[in-house]
Amino acid sequence: MGLVKPSVPLLLSLNGGYVDTASFLALQGLFAAHVTGNFVTLGAALVLGTSGALAKLLALPVFCAVVVVTRLASFALPHLGLPVLRTMLGLKAFLLIVGAAMAIRFGPFSNGDSGSAIATGMVLVSAMAIQNAAHRIHMSSAPPTTLMTGTTTQIMIDLADRLRGLPAETAAQTRVRMRRMAAAVVVFAFGCASAALLFRLVGDWCFVVPPVLALISLLSTDREGGLSG
Repeated sequence: MGLVKPSVPLLLSLNGGYVDTASFLALQGLFAAHVTGNFVTLGAALVLGTSGALAKLLALPVFCAVVVVTRLASFALPHLGLPVLRTMLGLKAFLLIVGAAMAIRFGPFSNGDSGSAIATGMVLVSAMAIQNAAHRIHMSSAPPTTLMTGTTTQIMIDLADRLRGLPAETAAQTRVRMRRMAAAVVVFAFGCASAALLFRLVGDWCFVVPPVLALISLLSTDREGGLSG
């Protein structure tokens, strides 16, 4: 079994923040990665009468279905002689390429309930579902790449414990964990800021960036041999 480079989870966090922000801005408040956040924007859409309610309703079941299929595929791929993680990241990259092409071709999306907007959103949701599944299956020791609430909470708990005082060995382990989690949060936030800036500057062409980041993470995994199961 090969290794995943430490940079790969950070690349996934960068992409997670970027895709979530870009989809939110371009697709009338749709979160592609943080799908439970769509319950909030769904409520706002229903109360305010804005568009995109159908896409937000579909996001969670689509996300769940893709995670289930991805998990089942993780057991089948080795029998086909295919590396599991690299195949997952490759499919995610492909979906992000498709999503970018659709966003550029059909955007800007003034109506979040249009067929093209929903189709584009669900492609992006599917890509992020694969990323989440791949992370949980193969990189579970790394901080989450699409949701920073739990990570930030753990950082603050570790900080409080260090202020209170910890044994030397525990303090060293806590310090390492805090560095890894803080890096994930910073990179995720940078992805969010970059997506917002590029969306302001180039509109839906900002979706060109996620496939590039996905391909870089795929190549980084390849160099380390990936994971075969």
